[in-house]
Amino acid sequence: MKIFREILGYLIGGLLFVALIPTIMWLASGMPPIVHIGALRASITGLLMVGGITLSIWTIIYMKHRGKGNPMDAFGHEVAPRTQHLMTDGPYRFNRNPMLTGTLTYLAGVVVWLWSWQAVAVWVAFFAIMFIQVLSEEHRLQRDFGEEYKKYCRCTRRF
Repeated sequence: MKIFREILGYLIGGLLFVALIPTIMWLASGMPPIVHIGALRASITGLLMVGGITLSIWTIIYMKHRGKGNPMDAFGHEVAPRTQHLMTDGPYRFNRNPMLTGTLTYLAGVVVWLWSWQAVAVWVAFFAIMFIQVLSEEHRLQRDFGEEYKKYCRCTRRF
């Protein structure tokens, strides 16, 4: 059952962040053609999307091996098994939310690709929702890891 919940959590996350949110951005932008965007925009889009996905995947792999779980709760509900160890190195040495940073970077690539204020509005709305989620996770991490987490917060930025 544990492996099923874990796979389900990663599948839902992948579908939501990699497919659904970009689709919403595209629909909100009036379904513009997604080809022929010019070399500069294509380069920036590719850099942001590949860089963001790479950071997110690195974080997932790292948290699975080092943290022995997944830190994500969906507003207080465990989506996948929670981490058993506080992670402060690897991608977590750069900021406290590297998976979300990767996702936001990936979605910034989608914004550049679509080049519309509607895509920006969806990105901002997504960020606002995820910021509330991050605050919820921080409370849980504070509860789970106490002073160790407080010390980490003093030394490392949220994003």
